[in-house]
Formats: sequence, C-alpha cells, structure tokens
Amino acid sequence: MADDLEQSIRDNAASPAKAAGDSGSVEQHSLSDQIAADRYLSAKLAARSSRLGLRFSKLIPPGPE
Repeated sequence: MADDLEQSIRDNAASPAKAAGDSGSVEQHSLSDQIAADRYLSAKLAARSSRLGLRFSKLIPPGPE
C-alpha cells in the first residue's frame, strides 16, 4: 500500500498539472510543488531506514595520566 502511494506521488509530480485539448497547451506542476514532493518521498525513505540519523559519542582526548 505504501509503495503504491509513493509511486502515485511520483507519477503525479512527473505528469502535467493541466492539459488542454485541441490547442495543445500543457502546464507543468510548479517547481516548489515538485521539490516538496521530492522532500516528502526522501523523508519517508529516511524514516524507513534502520540506520540512525544522528550518532552521539563521547570523545576523550589522550592526556597525561
């Protein structure tokens, strides 16, 4: 189901927003809408990843003992 939704979003972003008949007029989605769709899909992919986004570690520099 999730894959179908992602593919649907990809298809809708790639297809024209408006198309007219005999005159052949086609209007694409705005660039901001395409970027928003890309960010949404990238965020979903990152959330599904098993890797951590941030890693915290304590660094102790070597010094005289």
